Amino acid sequence: MPLRHNAADHAPTDRTFQVDLRGLVDLLSHHLYSSPRVYLRELLQNAVDALTARHGLEPGAPADAFGIRLYADGSVVRVEDDGVGLTEADVHTFLATIGRSSKRAERIAEQRADFIGQFGIGLLSCFLVADEIHVVSRSARTPDAPAVEWRGRGDGSYTVRTLPASARPRPGTTVTLTPRADAGEWTRPAQVHALARHFGSLLRHPVTFDDGTSGPGGSGASGGVPVNPEPAPWAQTHPTPGARARALAAYGEEVFGFTPLDTIELDLPAVGLKGIACVLPEAVPAGRRHGHRVHVKGMLLSEQAEEILPDWAFFVRCVVDAESLRPTASRESLYEDDTLAAVRDALAEHLRAWIARAAASDPDLLGRFLQVHHLAVKSLAVHDDEIMRMLLPWLPFETTDGHATLDELARTHRTVLVTSSVEEFRQVAAIASAAGLGVVNGGYTYDRALVHRLPEVRPEVTVDDLDPATLTAHLDPVDRETELAAAAYLAQARDALAVFDCDVALRTFQPASAPALLLDSREARHERTRSQLAREQHGGVWGDILGALRQEAPKAQLILNQLNPLVRTAVTIDEPELARTSAEALYGQAAMLSRRPLRPAESSLINRSFLDLLARALRKDS
Repeated sequence: MPLRHNAADHAPTDRTFQVDLRGLVDLLSHHLYSSPRVYLRELLQNAVDALTARHGLEPGAPADAFGIRLYADGSVVRVEDDGVGLTEADVHTFLATIGRSSKRAERIAEQRADFIGQFGIGLLSCFLVADEIHVVSRSARTPDAPAVEWRGRGDGSYTVRTLPASARPRPGTTVTLTPRADAGEWTRPAQVHALARHFGSLLRHPVTFDDGTSGPGGSGASGGVPVNPEPAPWAQTHPTPGARARALAAYGEEVFGFTPLDTIELDLPAVGLKGIACVLPEAVPAGRRHGHRVHVKGMLLSEQAEEILPDWAFFVRCVVDAESLRPTASRESLYEDDTLAAVRDALAEHLRAWIARAAASDPDLLGRFLQVHHLAVKSLAVHDDEIMRMLLPWLPFETTDGHATLDELARTHRTVLVTSSVEEFRQVAAIASAAGLGVVNGGYTYDRALVHRLPEVRPEVTVDDLDPATLTAHLDPVDRETELAAAAYLAQARDALAVFDCDVALRTFQPASAPALLLDSREARHERTRSQLAREQHGGVWGDILGALRQEAPKAQLILNQLNPLVRTAVTIDEPELARTSAEALYGQAAMLSRRPLRPAESSLINRSFLDLLARALRKDS
């Protein structure tokens, strides 16, 4: 007989999540917020949003009619605002429900962009410094509304009660915290004042601070110290452009601690962004991104917002205040969205425009800027044709004429040669300079690509890569009799250096003090190494084929200088063993002068040839 089941036995039961508030606060403190100090920012933010809503109800009220008052005396921290306030229903709905924001009530959700907060969990940050949150509020939306008291505790419990209107004569909200003993670092009066200045110095509503020493009345006393006495520096008026520039530079120095090389004013009306970019007075490593100071509607969001500018703009630090940027849940960084991408592109255009203005009208400033930040400009010029055409002739490079601009190099060299590595430049610099060649070190980041674009702005100049054959063609050959006399020595030298795939030739070049020049590109060494490994890994017919290919791989060249007295003596050596040892010594010395990393076999050769020559000298003396 089949079993019969009652359908009701399997009906799903609706249940609600049980929230461990202490665990949630611990999660916030360790993973969402960077420091307990954010509790004051969250309280300020809630107060500012309440004032914004109050102005929405009373649009005709003066901007400074409503404000925020802070009080801290070591025993309590209190934040009071003249904002829109809460009814008893609001308190139950918003303060007692984690994750729900009062900014979503009624039609305020449609005005969401007017508010700083978006996530409705900010009040929980107060549990980072206190075990109880005491809120007294009176709504401005309901005439003759009573005051409402809410007490929330860290164990997850809360109480709500109505109070007579006399408990709070005016609409608004007061939040009072009794700090825990371990939270004194963040709740001492001086620290509360400092945090208020730190987070709220650019807020548009008046904010005052009272530590209880200015007289009775607590946070309502009239003796509070202004936290934000002046508007943002870019919102102030100045008698002259020069005075404005000096004021902005002084603000940048106050914020960042350095005197800017120049100050760039930033203004993006479409997103309500204003601020300044301070040009660093010293060079920084390429790609090292600085944090920028970002305020949203006056409230400090982050001091380390790297994402506000592109990577190449590492020569400035910015402080901006924006209306439309979206903060992340922690409100300590910016949410990466289309608005932020558009702001980043627009700010990049401001920086490009500043460089263009300096190039067109202030060559002294441009010169100081390029001297310090040429690497940043090179990074930009690689990807920005306009900047490249504008500034390429003025960018400094390492050349055989010393550190010079391409414009200076082009005046004396109609053909500019560029090496592919720092190593190759160091190999040939002295010889190329003596031969009258204009060579640029293309081994640094961006340099080779930029030098090859020089003909775009200087059509009369030709740019070529420098290879061993190009340099060898500029070295003078020796006469036939000298070469025949040195043939035996050169044969011994080639045989001794065959292990390094190195050919040996005799030429004359300046300076005469250089006995030898080793020409060996990184690509050639890589090709020879690859061929050698392939030959060792294969045998038979394939080994023979790969061996033939290896013989065709480009060889290094040891160029001996016939003008050097030591070389003139060496090529006359007729003793085979001594000829080989001297050739190895000349190779080793040239390899060291090239400043490239030595292979183990080369280090061994240098030691062996030195010891052999020393032993010969000692035997001769004895």
